[in-house]
Amino acid sequence: MDTLENMRMFVRVVEAGSFTKAASLLSVATPQVSRAITELESRLRTRLLNRTTRHMSLTEAGERYLQRCEQILEYVGLAEAEAAGAAAQPSGKLRIHGTTSFGQHYLAPLIARYNQRFPDVLIDLVLAQRVPDMIEEGFDVSVVVARELADSALVSQRIGTTCTVLCASPQYLSKRGMPVSLEDLNTHTCLQLVLPDVPSGQWIFDGPDAQVFRHTRSTPLTVNVAEALAEAIREGMGIGPLPLSLALQGFRDGSLVRVLDGHRLQSNNIYALYASRQYLDAKIRTFVEFLRENVPIQLAEQERELFHRLVN
Repeated sequence: MDTLENMRMFVRVVEAGSFTKAASLLSVATPQVSRAITELESRLRTRLLNRTTRHMSLTEAGERYLQRCEQILEYVGLAEAEAAGAAAQPSGKLRIHGTTSFGQHYLAPLIARYNQRFPDVLIDLVLAQRVPDMIEEGFDVSVVVARELADSALVSQRIGTTCTVLCASPQYLSKRGMPVSLEDLNTHTCLQLVLPDVPSGQWIFDGPDAQVFRHTRSTPLTVNVAEALAEAIREGMGIGPLPLSLALQGFRDGSLVRVLDGHRLQSNNIYALYASRQYLDAKIRTFVEFLRENVPIQLAEQERELFHRLVN
């Protein structure tokens, strides 16, 4: 029999004053209770109870052991209550990974709002382009922007879709002119944003034909972080693809201009990844639900802004 369960029976025997009463309170047979005490005494190699047919009392060792058992069982009860509470009430540390651009422009502001709703959750946010080994590196949630996910045992929830558009600076376009077709891009300086699941040296555009532009000239800049590419584009280095959230900032302040209004690059999905659906911790569950509720709203607002800029 389990030692912890034997401890519980020992404490109940002492509280009830007899094996029979303890067995009744525990809804087990009296021999089972007797066997539990015998197992404890055998394991400890000491007598815990002096017992006759009419009387039962604690030995000196039994009194000390009773105190420890009561402390241990209280700690176990607290641990179980805390663990059960974790599934019901969001609290404690939540370790989140996010891809760099999405994390900066979407996750960070959303985390601030999530914290207002659940102030007992402490966020540890790590931004990186690579997708981490969540179990090995101790992440609770990973938010990834990708066209497709690699096969894995992780649970994934798609929380939205985001697009990328081509941008250039007004200075660059005043010197080189505005391209009006994909073929015109061959006469321009094209900068590359490198992403894990995007083929290098080409841009794949949305649409039924999935048009592809392949770079025939060497690019002067290849970079894996969109914010760095945006700065190079602002400086007039060339034409490059930027996530919509970053492109809109430049459109608003006039530092960027959209190139080929009728085209946008192939969309990327936004996924929330976590380890398991079973016994999901409340802070993980509520954070993923918060993303599913709020990310689509932000994406839709940005799409509306892009549309209004196109028609106005």
